Amino acid sequence: MSPRLGTVHREPALLVLADGSVFEGEAFGAVPDDGISTGEAVFNTVLSGYQEVITDPSYAGQVIAFTYPHIGNYGVNPTDDEATRPHCSGVIVRDLADAPSNWRSTGSLEEFLAAHGVSGITGIDTRRLTRHLRDHGSVPCAFGTASESVLLAAARSAVPTDGRDLVSTVTTPAMFTRGSGPYRVVAYDFGIKEAMVRQLGDLATVTVVPASTPADAVLDLGPDGIFLSNGPGDPAALPGIISEVRRLVDHGTVPIFGICLGHQLLASALGATTYKLPFGHHGGNHPVKRLSTGRVEITSQNHNYAVAADSLGATEVTHVNLNDGVIEGLWSTDLPAFSVQYHPEAGPGPHDARYLFEEFRMLMDANGGPSGADANGGPSGADANGGPDGQVR
Repeated sequence: MSPRLGTVHREPALLVLADGSVFEGEAFGAVPDDGISTGEAVFNTVLSGYQEVITDPSYAGQVIAFTYPHIGNYGVNPTDDEATRPHCSGVIVRDLADAPSNWRSTGSLEEFLAAHGVSGITGIDTRRLTRHLRDHGSVPCAFGTASESVLLAAARSAVPTDGRDLVSTVTTPAMFTRGSGPYRVVAYDFGIKEAMVRQLGDLATVTVVPASTPADAVLDLGPDGIFLSNGPGDPAALPGIISEVRRLVDHGTVPIFGICLGHQLLASALGATTYKLPFGHHGGNHPVKRLSTGRVEITSQNHNYAVAADSLGATEVTHVNLNDGVIEGLWSTDLPAFSVQYHPEAGPGPHDARYLFEEFRMLMDANGGPSGADANGGPSGADANGGPDGQVR
């Protein structure tokens, strides 16, 4: 058993991957009656912001392994939640803090997970686990207090994220409105983060709609802009949503901004295809090059799928990942639509890419401004077909 600090007694537990790899640890958080929790194991490299990561709906169906060894040291608080509850399938850590200390803390991470029915395992050799996932790819896993043989069987029968519609499990059941900015933005909730709603709310009155909302219903709301949010799972498993996004694209009159899953859905609607990365991008330190300026941004990322470079049609690549060359941003050369694979809202950070929300505002201005103002351009003076940085594409 891996040694742990502190005096809290926890039950011995195992983490078992579908390929048969076994890791010893201790159970924490909610412990299921059968001693089994399952999901697709991925690793995240953030140094802080574990609460924002755990409450990001994009992690639905996944078990999050934190590479940073000490997790839970500053507790949790309601302000840092990115959703009303965690949607992840579990949490894996090296050393769980038993006595959090921070003036903002209202409770411990373990209490938070237990209250929301999320299981965790601590004492895991996360360096070994991360190397394994890096070398062999993300795989289904099972963890808990059940026997090794039972956990192995559960891991091998666990369903990966491939081909699954996980968006329907996290989207809002009803439309709601937030923000007080001068524009009108309709935001599709594919698993939208609170930080995104806050950033958009500074620009606009934001009407957040369920993922299944038809394109015609969105256009009937008279938006100055349409936002496609982040979300979990395989974009190829969402043909109905892609079809509605294609209808919005074909309409061609309302600017569209997509982030993460929204980027993949917009690219798919423009004719591109997507593929699954071996172990995904999950962390707060990914270098991305902005091709128009050559500037390198440090970005927050959380995605298992990416847009295939050889499938692009009338789109321009605006950003690329310097680690592996993955497409990180696109701009339609024919329509007022752009997207990025990473997270410019980035709760808790970094904030290098928050300028993209301002570029969305500039695009809405160029397309007529707040609620049908002068169609020849707003304060930015950008052309109606201008791309990021106000450039004509």
